[in-house]
Amino acid sequence: MAFKIEPKVYNLEGFPGLSARQLAEHYTLYVGYVNKYNEIQELLETVDYSKANQTYSDLRSLKVGENFALNGIKLHEAYFENLGLNQPFAGRIQTTIEATFGDYDTFKAKFSGAGIAARGWVVLSLDLNSGNVAINSLDAHDVGYFVNTFPLLVMDVYEHAYMIDYGIKRADYIQAFFQNIAWDTVNMRLEKALAMLSR
Repeated sequence: MAFKIEPKVYNLEGFPGLSARQLAEHYTLYVGYVNKYNEIQELLETVDYSKANQTYSDLRSLKVGENFALNGIKLHEAYFENLGLNQPFAGRIQTTIEATFGDYDTFKAKFSGAGIAARGWVVLSLDLNSGNVAINSLDAHDVGYFVNTFPLLVMDVYEHAYMIDYGIKRADYIQAFFQNIAWDTVNMRLEKALAMLSR
């Protein structure tokens, strides 16, 4: 029996610089990834594995689509979950970022610059081998992700994340994103990742 995912529900109102309409449209896209992933799971139940081929086969198409859809789900969930109000930059994430980048302003400049350069996503991740944090730029859900890392802070920079509110002014959207980071959530992710690292 195919495993199915249910879309999570998020508060999409009250974020300065990110309108409820913008976030609602963005959420609809996320639900589409959930639906498509579930459809792929059903098709994988009946696909003919004996006809697998690396150039083209139904199995190859489904597995590539599965990867894209599932990463799209996980990245969007991380994005919506790290939106929050009135959560100061503090705690272990503050000390980690300052130890890595020198200070908050330097981190913000580098993360924002990566957001201008990337085509899809920017992720601050903890490397589960070295224990270091790094900024990762993804051109698509399944293109460019650092292997064996744990996402701490996720920012969507696809046009669908900001076009309603900002048109093509991505830099203005990134500034708004920084006003709405749920640092408590980022700290919880860091603690979870560090616990994995210490095993």
